[in-house]
Order: sequence, then structure tokens, then C-alpha cells
Amino acid sequence: MADDSKQPVATPKRLHVDLAGQVAIVTGASQGIGRAIAEALAASGATVALVARSAGKLADVAAAIRSAGGAAEPFACDVSQAENVTAVVDAIHSKLGRIDILVNNAGVTRDTLLPRMSDEEWDEVLTTNLRGPFLFMRAVSRPMMQQRYGRIINVASVSGLIGNPGQANYSASKAGLVGLTRTVAKELAGRKITVNAVAPGFIASDMTAALGPALLDEVKKRVPAKRLGEAWEIADAVLFLAAPSSAYITAQVLTIDGGLIG
Repeated sequence: MADDSKQPVATPKRLHVDLAGQVAIVTGASQGIGRAIAEALAASGATVALVARSAGKLADVAAAIRSAGGAAEPFACDVSQAENVTAVVDAIHSKLGRIDILVNNAGVTRDTLLPRMSDEEWDEVLTTNLRGPFLFMRAVSRPMMQQRYGRIINVASVSGLIGNPGQANYSASKAGLVGLTRTVAKELAGRKITVNAVAPGFIASDMTAALGPALLDEVKKRVPAKRLGEAWEIADAVLFLAAPSSAYITAQVLTIDGGLIG
């Protein structure tokens, strides 16, 4: 019998929604899940403001989106710095005219067991993964409230729901992001702004590839679906929550993990 866990996952017909005329911000858009999300939003007609620290990588993503017929603009930014975030959101609003969608995807890991975790490793992860989304949500809330429309999607993690050894900082940041999502959703619902989160499990990426074949095989055994998720599967979930038709879905966390946490 063939081992399905070792077979590539065929991409089915992708989800498509009409986002023509809308402007989306995607943080951490230079690679991996963030790039997949940016490409999905652009393919659905949105103009995508690509945000990350690396201007060079962002330029490559913008070029790829444009060559595929989409619209994208790169904006280099350190998401942990309030002044940078305010300036970038103002620049995006000024250049593109509006802000309809925010996807907070930027994140880092500095994994080690608690007794060995340094103050710097704790602070860097919490600052990027939790302070960053707070700063962007605060900055976009004003134009979204003025236009009485908005979609905010935060990329959390199953680690923030169940914990994961060696990731006290990362798990805390993602658990905090879930709490932030649910609170801000309640604050902004009256202005027709939805705020939701997706919580990916093990997703095929450079980060998971670094685990090595043996450990990856063990990971797949733990997942009922017997495989890693793909970046496009996260992107299509984000696209669903970003759609105008998702207006009555807010303060929710959509877990995308192949049944890992049940």
C-alpha cells in the first residue's frame, strides 16, 4: 500500500472571492505563508501592500505578483517599532487610498527550554509576534472605522492553543494574539470590522524542513491527516475570512492542523 504521507499534495481548484478595489496589508509577506497569503489576495483582485524587513525580498514578491497580473507595492518596515508602523500605514493609506484588509503574519521563533531562555529571546519573540500585530491593528483601526468596513486576520498557531515544549516565548505570544483578536473583535464589531485568527499546525516551510526527515516523519505520525499542511491551505483560509461575505464571522480562531489538536 502506498504511503500517502510521502506524496505531494495536489492543489485543487482554489478558493476565489472578489476583492476588486480593495487594499490589503500583509506583514511578513516576503516568504512562506505570508507570501502565499499575499499572492492569494492579489489573485482575487486586491492591491496588496507587502510588509517585511527585507526590501529586496519584498521587491521579488511584488514582481512575481505583478507578472501574474496582480497589483502589489512593497513597504519595508520593522513591525515591532511603533513609529515605523504608523509611518508605513500612513504611507499605504496615502498612496493606495484606503485599507480594507490587514493580515498580521510576521513572526519569529527563538526556541529553547525555559531554564535556558534569555531575556532577549523572550523579548524579541513577544515584541515581534504580539506587539507588532497590536501596532498594526491600532493603526488600521482608524481608517477602517471611518469607512465602516474592514477585515483583520491574525496568524496565530496551535502552539498558542495547546503549548509546545521549547516554545514558551512563541506559545505565549500566540496565545496573547488569540486574546487580542477576540477583544478587538468585540470593540470593532459595531463598525462592521471583523477580527479573526487562523491557527496553523505543522506547515511545510523552510522552518519545518530544518527539522530533518526523521523528525518530520514523527511529526506526520502525530497528525491524523498524516502529512504537513501547505502554505496555500492557510492562504485560502485567510482569503475566506477576508471576503465580504464573511461579515458575520468575528472573534473566531480557525484551526488548520490536519486534526492535530482535535
